Amino acid sequence: MSERKIVIVGGGMAAARLVEGLVARGLGPQTTVLAEEQHVPYNRILLSAVLEGTHRPGALALREKQWYADRGVDLRLDSLVVDIHRDTRTVELADRTRVPYDAVVLATGAIPSLPPIRGVVRMDGSMDPRVQAFRSLDDCARLLTLLDEQGLRDNPRLPRSAVIVGGGLLGLQVSRALAVRGIETEIVEGRDHLLSSQVDASAGKVLKRSMAKLGTQVYLGARATRLTDEGLQLDNGYTLETDLVVLTAGGRPRANLARRAELTVNRGIVVDDQLRSVDDPDVYAIGDCAEHNATTTGFVSPAWEQAGVLADVLAGNQAAYQGHRVVARLRATDLDVCVLGEPQNETGEIVEIANPIKGTHRKLVVRDGRIVAGALVGDLSRVGLITQAFDRQTVLGEHEAGQLLLPEASASGSGIPQLPDDAEVCACAGVSAGRIRACRSLEDVRDTTRATTGCGGCAPAVRQLLATRPSGSQLNASQISASQPSNGQLSVEGTTS
Repeated sequence: MSERKIVIVGGGMAAARLVEGLVARGLGPQTTVLAEEQHVPYNRILLSAVLEGTHRPGALALREKQWYADRGVDLRLDSLVVDIHRDTRTVELADRTRVPYDAVVLATGAIPSLPPIRGVVRMDGSMDPRVQAFRSLDDCARLLTLLDEQGLRDNPRLPRSAVIVGGGLLGLQVSRALAVRGIETEIVEGRDHLLSSQVDASAGKVLKRSMAKLGTQVYLGARATRLTDEGLQLDNGYTLETDLVVLTAGGRPRANLARRAELTVNRGIVVDDQLRSVDDPDVYAIGDCAEHNATTTGFVSPAWEQAGVLADVLAGNQAAYQGHRVVARLRATDLDVCVLGEPQNETGEIVEIANPIKGTHRKLVVRDGRIVAGALVGDLSRVGLITQAFDRQTVLGEHEAGQLLLPEASASGSGIPQLPDDAEVCACAGVSAGRIRACRSLEDVRDTTRATTGCGGCAPAVRQLLATRPSGSQLNASQISASQPSNGQLSVEGTTS
């Protein structure tokens, strides 16, 4: 087992977490990572924070390049894989070199969908310069170049308005990031309300009103059909004058390598409970490109959960991936949204509190006394306690679900200091309040627990827990172990692989 050559195709968040797991199990020197981008694996979820200006691009790296080298991991950047040769167990790169493997892991992520908008792609095959995708650090860098603040004041050709195509989580984040930078933004969403995959129409209306208050016009039930010199034409007859069009309307698993290798692909690469291809015991898949039990995900925590299971499998241990529960968190200035599970599809008793004037809408779906789904818009003061109950499938009392939806009664309104040690704070990494309190600093939290390195949504809670920790206090090992949640099968918004 110690001599196995492990090749990971992909350099995203799933691949990075798998490498960490392999290193922890002594398999670093047998591991090669083939990353298509020129950057070390980084946190894609925080790209909107870079666009907004609250994070530096360099701060997104999950591990520095030297970290891989120090642990014997062969990290190869700018390495495009074009074929997997299962007969010879080799991976072929674009320069025609081949890398042998005993086990190959596909962590190729997802690719953005290009909406059928005429004029986006020009006759020579290039994209209209007014159109930008938002998926990678290079995409973000191009947008930042366009939005250079000094140039924006001095150069009339630089954009002052933008249309975001797509009203999902990423679309709202990009819209807010551009608005914070002084760009007039509009959103075009083909469905009848915002975040239609995550929340119901009532919550969508609250979101639309919130966006209007923040200066963003939203066009619902409309599709962009053509980009002309005058602007972006919609199928309802409107033409939106704009300097910039940002595409955020969905994506699909990147499974082209698997198809060429004649592996079973439905929506994603079909894998079993050990994340192994159903066709080849030496090929595995994790993250956005994988399909387990007819389900694909676009969230970070399922990918990280899969990476932990696969690290055990590759180390020769017994492990199985049993699926996940989803907690999707919107990261955007002045917008607070958290979605648990699939509130649109789950059945059960509905507990709902709404205040359209304040811009809040909170809903839980409860079945057999347990929270099976939920959506919180505009008030996340009790999200830690709700997430804990959802994750652990706690049986609630008769009125407890409604009480959880009431605003936090503490003076601060955050509720963070009142969280018990076993309450989960970081859904991405499955980290409890007790483990946070056991750390000495934010840097210690990041290094020892990996909290705040996923979506970043837990960062305010982590800082407050550290600030309210008694001076000099530190839990012992048994307390830390006891405070860990029973399972970390949660996920936070954002593509991963």
